[in-house]
Amino acid sequence: MHQIHHPVSCYICPICSALLQLNPSAKSYVCDNNHHFDLAKEGYLNLLPVQHKHSAEPGDNKQMMQARREFLEAGYYKPMAKAVAMMINANQPKHLLDLGCGEGYYSRKIEADCSSTMMLHGIDIAKFAVAAAAKKQPNARFIVASSNRLPYADQYFDFVLRVFAPSNDDELKRVLKPSGFLLTVTPGPRHLWQLKQFIYAEVKEHALESELPHGFERIDMQRISYKIAPNSQQRIALLQMTPFAWRANESVRQTIKDIAELEIETDFILTLALLKP
Repeated sequence: MHQIHHPVSCYICPICSALLQLNPSAKSYVCDNNHHFDLAKEGYLNLLPVQHKHSAEPGDNKQMMQARREFLEAGYYKPMAKAVAMMINANQPKHLLDLGCGEGYYSRKIEADCSSTMMLHGIDIAKFAVAAAAKKQPNARFIVASSNRLPYADQYFDFVLRVFAPSNDDELKRVLKPSGFLLTVTPGPRHLWQLKQFIYAEVKEHALESELPHGFERIDMQRISYKIAPNSQQRIALLQMTPFAWRANESVRQTIKDIAELEIETDFILTLALLKP
């Protein structure tokens, strides 16, 4: 069992919202109403009860995960990940939540680049992804759960990171401490412009400033743009990571794959916001 799980718990029961406590001998968490949740052998905790699932395996499927893994591990988003780590490091949080963590790519970059001794948490609805994240980063705490029902105690986190992930504004505010930070990464105006040109007759720019949840105040913003030249397989992997992938039919995908060389603009907006007390 991973040493980072200890009896003082930050988790709440996804069924009844009572505090979950670790039973070390049973390697499971239990609440006062006797709801049990076992730690997986990889060290993560599954707090997504079957009644909260909309499908048998919610979240990205294995094929999408594989595509994302290959693309991210090739380092194409590394400059953005480094900027994220620097922004976090400047604020030295004690408890950080990576919302929609996937396989933990950004969590690992934060652990590698940040000097403070923070406790890193990650949450995602895709069990395969969380299992992979927990395996690669035993010092962090990963759970399977929905971002619409965060199974964490009130005001537990002083920093939440959200990279291209959906979230529930009320839940964000509930789990953040007063004056806690929210760092969001959203697509900038020109993000993946050349990829979109294959799909849309007319490509529209994203807004420069991202919408902030109510009750947050923007305190810093950074725009990071650079060009990448992924190979044909990586282009398809990148396409699969986008919300517009479903619009690309087979012939569009083939065209994207077959083109000899393609330079693609990346454009990220990093927005640091403070939860107003």
